[in-house]
Formats: sequence, structure tokens, C-alpha cells
Amino acid sequence: MDQEPCRIDVWLWRARFFKTRALAQRFVEEGRVRLTRARAETRLDKASRNVRAGDELVFAIGGRLFSIRIEACGERRGPAAEARTLYSET
Repeated sequence: MDQEPCRIDVWLWRARFFKTRALAQRFVEEGRVRLTRARAETRLDKASRNVRAGDELVFAIGGRLFSIRIEACGERRGPAAEARTLYSET
């Protein structure tokens, strides 16, 4: 399991939930992402907050609710097949 943390906006962009980092950044800063780490839930409000493998995220995009576990932070924004390896749905 990859233990290197990465910024939430970068991770959402790499995992292909958003087309640009700016969109991911705005989404997080609006307080629309909930993070669960070690059974403690917090609402993320800054794009600079770090996430790491094992964290769980809950957010809604386009009327669809996502509940996911981060499996890896990734090194780049790759193709969709690569992006799907960064998380698993819970």
C-alpha cells in the first residue's frame, strides 16, 4: 500500500473525477468532500489537505454519490484504466 500522502485536489484529478485541478480545488473548497480516517470523519475545506491510502471519501458529483476508499495516490494522471486502480468503491 502506498503511504505517501498527496493533496486531495491532485488525487481527485488523477483519479479522473474532475477534468482539471482547478475544478477539483473549487469542489473541495466548497466543503463537498467528507474524509474518514481512523473512524474520524471530517469535512475537507482546503484543497491542500493531504489524503493517503486507506482513507475513505464521500462526495456527490452530478447527482451521483461516491463512497470510495483510496488505494494509492498515483504518480500521474493516466488513462481511465489506470485511474480506476487508485480507488475502490465501498
